[in-house]
Amino acid sequence: MRRMSDTLHARIERYYATVPLLFADAEEFGPLRLFVRKEPGTPYYGGPSHAQPTTESAGNVTAADIARVRARQCELGVPEAFEWLAEAAPALRARIEAVGLPVAERPLMVLDPHLAIPPQPLPDGVTIRVLTADDPALPAVLALPRLAFAAEGTAVGSAGRAELSAAAEEATADGTVESARPTIRAGHKTLIAALASDGTPLAVGHYHAANGTTEIGGVGTLPTARRQGLAAAVTAALAIHARDRGVHTVFLAYAEDSVARIYRRLGFRAADVTLLIANQPARSRTPSPAPRKARPKVTTGTPSV
Repeated sequence: MRRMSDTLHARIERYYATVPLLFADAEEFGPLRLFVRKEPGTPYYGGPSHAQPTTESAGNVTAADIARVRARQCELGVPEAFEWLAEAAPALRARIEAVGLPVAERPLMVLDPHLAIPPQPLPDGVTIRVLTADDPALPAVLALPRLAFAAEGTAVGSAGRAELSAAAEEATADGTVESARPTIRAGHKTLIAALASDGTPLAVGHYHAANGTTEIGGVGTLPTARRQGLAAAVTAALAIHARDRGVHTVFLAYAEDSVARIYRRLGFRAADVTLLIANQPARSRTPSPAPRKARPKVTTGTPSV
C-alpha cells in the first residue's frame, strides 16, 4: 500500500490538534486533550467536546485516562466523544471499544496540490454562494445537513423543500443559527451553498482553515435534489475558495465508497490514513442535535480492558 508522506501526516495531525482551539479551550488529562467549547452552540463538528491523544503521548493512553475524560465530559453534559488518527495511536481503538463506545472509521482523501480544480457545471438556475453571517439563507443552509445525513447515500430521496423549511425553523429555535454567526463573522467557518433560483439551498458544505490546512466537511445535498452534480460543485467551490485564501493542504473524510468516487473525480486521492471517531454525534452523521441526558457516574478507577 502507498504510504502518505510524513509531511502530509504531520500537517493533518497538527490541523486536528489546533483547529478546535478556534472555538474551544483545551483541558489536559495526561496523554489526552479534551476540547471544551468557549461558548454554547455547535460551531465545529457538533462541539467541540471531543478528546484526542496528544502527539507526544499518543501511544501511552490508558483506560484510567479514558475514564477521567469521560467523567469530565459527563460533568459538562456533552457526548463522551474521542477522535484520533488510527496510525498515530494504533492501540487506542481497542481501549475505547473496551469501555463500550462505538468507533467509526473515516478514511481521508487529500487534494493533489499540483492539480488545478475547475468550477463544476451546475443545473440551470442554480448558483454558488459564499454565505455571510446575515445571509437570509443561513438557517436553511445550516439545517440542510440534518436532512442530507438522515438519508445516507447518493440516491434521490423524499425529503425536500417542506422538510427543509421545518428543519430551518428548528435550527433557528434551538440556537444553531445564532451560535454560528460569530464564527462566520470571524472568518473561522466558511459556508458555501448551491442555491436554486428562489434562494433555496440545494447542497451545502463548509471548511475551517488553520495554518494553511483545511478539512472540507458537512457536504450534503437535499435528498430530492441529488444526482445533479451539486455535491461535486460545492466541494470544488470550497477547495477553490480555500486555495485562493492561502490554504495549501485540502483534505476530507468520507464514509461511503459512492461518495469517495465523487471526490476522486475532482482530484482527491487516498491519503492512506484513517480518522477514527468514537461516539461523536456530528461526525457520525446524526441529523440533528441530540438532547442532553443525565448520564451515570463514570468511575475514575482503572476499568478492565
